[in-house]
Amino acid sequence: MATRNNAENTRGRPFPKGNAGRPPGSLNKATVACQTLLDGEAAALTRKAVEMSLAGNIPALRLCLERICPPRKERPLTIELPAIEGIAELPHLTSVILAAVGAGELELGQAASLASLVANHAKVLELAELEQRIRVLEEKP
Repeated sequence: MATRNNAENTRGRPFPKGNAGRPPGSLNKATVACQTLLDGEAAALTRKAVEMSLAGNIPALRLCLERICPPRKERPLTIELPAIEGIAELPHLTSVILAAVGAGELELGQAASLASLVANHAKVLELAELEQRIRVLEEKP
């Protein structure tokens, strides 16, 4: 075990040797108590939440729907994006993204994420081009 360089500056006392603290996966006492209380009541609580949601209780309805239909995660892209080798090709890529949004193949959030990627890629291409120009200028006699 490695010694610490600033052990003298540590506030409080470090754990004694052999005591690494709480074991991984152990639960807080309050969490264990809560789980113990709810273990036998899960079915009754679920039934009550369903009854309340059917009676028009909006928070209960939201709770039930979140369990039945979890939030939608990103879906994989089904459009084919062209390869981009230079800055001059970026407008074509942007056109493809806009056309896909218009055709309903991409959601607006996905298109915004792709547009952000395109902007970052444009910066990278611009920096690479500038570096190449500087290198050519430095090599000239």
